[in-house]
Amino acid sequence: IAICCSWNFAFGYDFTFLVIIMWSILSVLVENKPGILFKVTHLFRSRNFNIDSISVGITDNPNYSKMTITTYGDEKQVEQIVKQLDKMIDTVEVKHLDEHKTVFRELCIFKLKIANANDSMEVNKLANAYGGKVHDVRKDSIMVELTSTPDQIKAFEELAKPFGIIDVARTGVTALQRSGA
Repeated sequence: IAICCSWNFAFGYDFTFLVIIMWSILSVLVENKPGILFKVTHLFRSRNFNIDSISVGITDNPNYSKMTITTYGDEKQVEQIVKQLDKMIDTVEVKHLDEHKTVFRELCIFKLKIANANDSMEVNKLANAYGGKVHDVRKDSIMVELTSTPDQIKAFEELAKPFGIIDVARTGVTALQRSGA
């Protein structure tokens, strides 16, 4: 997202600035202690940053957890939040991941309306086209599990809307930096 503004001042000066709002993936390795999730989310709230998604899990070492946080902000805002996260006592490592050098995915489960057998077949085709799995086929609904990038999930959601979306559950993005990146 880019925002460009221009003003003409009374003395003929032209002032233009460009702010680029970017989607950012942050990987935060923290000590596995009670209350650390609250501390991290409170840091975002106190700086007036929004968390787009967050996923947390224990690493191979049970003393540590890894948080994957996605957010929107300009470069300066994201740098500030990375520095603030890095200053936290319970934080071991903070990385701002480059989405082009990172494998990132999100799990999403959709519950869709179906009116007849033809709808069921169409949803199955759609799920297969996006690499999804069909679960819990009922007379009036069907569930689709999709693990993909947020853009692909959004695209699937747009195509599924005509069937009627009953419910959606999303895990949030999880990510790892590619080797050599």
